[in-house]
Amino acid sequence: MKVLNVRFLAFLLGFIFCVSAFSFSQIKIGYVDRDGIIKQMPDYKKVEDEYQAYAKLYADTLQAKENELKTKAESFKKRYEDAQKLVESGQVKSDTELKKLSDEISELQKELQVLDDALTGYKQKAQNELLQRQGELLKPLVEKMSKTVEAVAKELKINFVFNKTEDLIYGDKEADITFKVLDKLK
Repeated sequence: MKVLNVRFLAFLLGFIFCVSAFSFSQIKIGYVDRDGIIKQMPDYKKVEDEYQAYAKLYADTLQAKENELKTKAESFKKRYEDAQKLVESGQVKSDTELKKLSDEISELQKELQVLDDALTGYKQKAQNELLQRQGELLKPLVEKMSKTVEAVAKELKINFVFNKTEDLIYGDKEADITFKVLDKLK
């Protein structure tokens, strides 16, 4: 009885292995250059121009904030050097005058730190908003490209399509359907 179960189990495992091997041989895989396709789509130039105009708004504001910080830093440096000269030359005689000078320098330093923190926060906000805007602008192109890839894959009976710019180490040129997708998009 045990021999029959072992033979049946061996037969069953062999059958499953053969069916699995046959199933895998029927799978077709293709790949595309997603970014290359998007950049060659007719609407890409319009999307890129709109994104650049949006990014310029942030760049102009960022430049103004950086200039303001630079001006304040130069002003702080000059005031600090002047204060040092006053102390070294003995023109600051009382503890009250020294404390007043120290408080003034400290206040300027805090103001600089606030401006620097604001600039850093603005840079992060701008970067996040630019990434979000880029995604919004590219979404219709990505959707159109994805539908076209799907249509080409169905025509060619391809089961899986990968993006060649992400982790594709090797791909047979015959599996590259980028140009077929581009032809269909035109």
